[in-house]
Amino acid sequence: MSPNEPFRHVAESQRVVITGLGMVTPLGIGKEAFSERLFAGAGAISEVSLFDAAAFPSHLAAEVKNFSPRDFISIKNLRRMDKLSLLTTAAARLALEDAGLVVDGANRDRTGIILGTSFGPTDVTAQLAEILIMKGPPFVNPIIVPNTVMNAPAGHASIELGFRGVNTTVTQYAVSGETALAYAVMEIRRGSADYILAGGADILSPFYYEALTKFRALSPLDGNPEGCRPFDKAGNGAVAGEGCGLLCLESLESALKRGRRPYCEITGVGMGSSPTAPMDWPHDPAGAIRTLRRTLTNAGLAAGDIQAISAAANGGRILDAMEAAAYGDMFAGAEEGPLITSLKGAVGESFSGGGIRACALALSMEQGALPPTVGLSDPLRPLAFVRGKTKTMNIEHALLAGISFGGTYAYTIFSSCRCRQ
Repeated sequence: MSPNEPFRHVAESQRVVITGLGMVTPLGIGKEAFSERLFAGAGAISEVSLFDAAAFPSHLAAEVKNFSPRDFISIKNLRRMDKLSLLTTAAARLALEDAGLVVDGANRDRTGIILGTSFGPTDVTAQLAEILIMKGPPFVNPIIVPNTVMNAPAGHASIELGFRGVNTTVTQYAVSGETALAYAVMEIRRGSADYILAGGADILSPFYYEALTKFRALSPLDGNPEGCRPFDKAGNGAVAGEGCGLLCLESLESALKRGRRPYCEITGVGMGSSPTAPMDWPHDPAGAIRTLRRTLTNAGLAAGDIQAISAAANGGRILDAMEAAAYGDMFAGAEEGPLITSLKGAVGESFSGGGIRACALALSMEQGALPPTVGLSDPLRPLAFVRGKTKTMNIEHALLAGISFGGTYAYTIFSSCRCRQ
């Protein structure tokens, strides 16, 4: 196809696969480092080192460490980017490289990015506000102003990597990454792009950390020790995290033509809501169950087909109890309930971590292994949680669960390509 013909008709039944993964995370930079620690059951939560947290009641975070932007980004563009843009651009390059995709004149108009970010570049936004209030507009460095907008990271990635297709930023609270992934699937299905990088990114900053503290989102919320314990009776809040995870999506037909073996296929997406107070988690599992059923219908599957779940649980009491109740109700009729894990015990809650979790689930599909829920020792319910060590298993269909405060849901079903021939 000519670069001057960016659109074409593609049937809605077009199959969408994952061919590349790019991660800049607290568990590691790049697929190999991330995967090694993921399946070893490692955690990346430690004392905050990015800023002084002495004044806060919480002192833990999952930080991205040992990240060298110069390894991924040209010097010319490096100086123009904020931290969130650096993480995003590096992850985008890693995803393209993993997919074996070279962006050039033949495909750049049909290669794009859909990025989810919950809070955006909070460090730059706070810096700009401080200068404006304390010194006035004349003292603002013009180079930081463009980086205060939510779509700056996706824009910087496009400039650095040279693609000119769809470029969209999604802000959907704690399901921003999952929602970006769902939209990317729809775009590939309807033929508006051949390749899309999709996922999520958010960063730690003093402003972000203090905001979460004020909204009583972070552990410890009572006398128990601080820490992230998803689905655990001792859970007392989330631990803040950061990072970026992006997946390269394309049609199965395109992947086969390029000689690429997909990690897996995305067979179903579903979104829904059960309106809740803006900073509260949904208490009733009915909305989650309704959206889960919608997602299964979109994939043409039944509840009993799901063998693994990457849960949204983050150690918060309301979210974890509601999600556990939803799975208890939804899969009660299945002969063997799906194995359940939550990655947030290892990488914290970044609220756009759906991209990182999607990368982890794609690796699980490929390697036949589901990592344990770090921090879980005394489960809320007698469900099939993965605890202690990685569970080796053949996964045909898995669910990526996205649940947000405000009562928003975004679910995705990953399926093995070998069971869909």
